[in-house]
Amino acid sequence: MKIRDFKLECYFGIYEFTAPYLLTQSDCESMTTQELLDMEPGAKEEYLQQWLGYSETWGNPELREIIASLYKTMKSENVLVFHGAQEAIFAYMNVLLDPGDHMIAMFPNYQSAYEVANSVPDCTFSKWMVRDNGEGWTVDFDELESLIQPNTKIIAVNSPNNPTGYTFTNAEIEKLCSICEKHGIYLFADEVYKGLEMDGEKRDWMADHYDRCVSLGVMSKGYGLAGLRVGWLVSKDTELLNKVVKYKHYLSICDSVPSEYLTKVALKHNDEILARNTKIIEENIKVADAFFDKYDYLFEKKPISCGPVAFHKLLIDMPVKEFCQMAVDKKGVLLLPSSIYDMDEQYFRMGYGRRGVPEAIAKFEEFLIENGFAK
Repeated sequence: MKIRDFKLECYFGIYEFTAPYLLTQSDCESMTTQELLDMEPGAKEEYLQQWLGYSETWGNPELREIIASLYKTMKSENVLVFHGAQEAIFAYMNVLLDPGDHMIAMFPNYQSAYEVANSVPDCTFSKWMVRDNGEGWTVDFDELESLIQPNTKIIAVNSPNNPTGYTFTNAEIEKLCSICEKHGIYLFADEVYKGLEMDGEKRDWMADHYDRCVSLGVMSKGYGLAGLRVGWLVSKDTELLNKVVKYKHYLSICDSVPSEYLTKVALKHNDEILARNTKIIEENIKVADAFFDKYDYLFEKKPISCGPVAFHKLLIDMPVKEFCQMAVDKKGVLLLPSSIYDMDEQYFRMGYGRRGVPEAIAKFEEFLIENGFAK
């Protein structure tokens, strides 16, 4: 199997641990192992007693029960745990996609959501665009239906969307599931930012609405616990999960026992952690809004209603890739240009999930002033 380089990861491989001011991260504020264990009485002592042997391929049974409890209609048998979301996506797509298949991917999107399709012989994919309507981001369901072909097997969506921040309403989730059901298409729902809503509408998990839907969850994004490397797929389609788990035998085989234990602790405090991270995002948005209001002649601000990322428009007469390169080279401020997402338009991703955002925005402003962009 030959597959294209993962552009975002290649870019982060250069700058993520060298640039001092990270203004594009898509995860939320993390915590230490000690801080996490302190949330649950007796957890530290129990953690130190974990046996470091192999674990169950499907995931720790208690962890699967806890994950299932996040959903309205699921049981532990509907949960398959992975070594992070990336492994889950890769396994699912490789199991389902065959030569000659067609898939539709919400776009822009996480590259692995559609790149496997590009690597399968005679397999094609179409982009269902998230479009800028001047005030924010939106999608067109009539456009989605027009993209469906007789051989369309999967529709892959990411909501809340990375990088735009666009989020389906519950009514739109119903509509999407109805379209998939009408055409007998599998729905892959990347919902790794669910629980970070800021508009008062708690979103449903899509897998609760459609039997052929698989929901992707992970500890890396909304919880800020990327170091655990724990993700999961949840679906009512247990026959499909049984096929996917056999592909996992060729990948990680099983997950880390310490990571699964720490994930259990975190999910027992699900609401507390997500509320903490939502508050951080909301405070950072206030700082960013003031910045963009001040420099509205340089940028077109795009709102978000859920999740830690936004995709703002650059109004400067300079390719956005060059602008972002200049920012990191001259001031150590890391932004993510839209070219990373195979887009020609003038957008860049900002992340609001970490506590260092106000300092990074201050350095970004210094960069604008020192290089003659600001009036």
